[in-house]
Amino acid sequence: MPLTSFLGLIALVIFAAALTLVLAFNAGVPLIALSFAALAGSLIMGARQWR
Repeated sequence: MPLTSFLGLIALVIFAAALTLVLAFNAGVPLIALSFAALAGSLIMGARQWR
């Protein structure tokens, strides 16, 4: 993968994460709910790797 594509992909992921946080905070979602959702997603994806 060329360096420019790689850096663009990283920038896009960071932008998407920031946009998600901004929209969630503007919608009034508590930080603990976002944390729990991220933890649950991580555990589910981790469990899928061990099958």
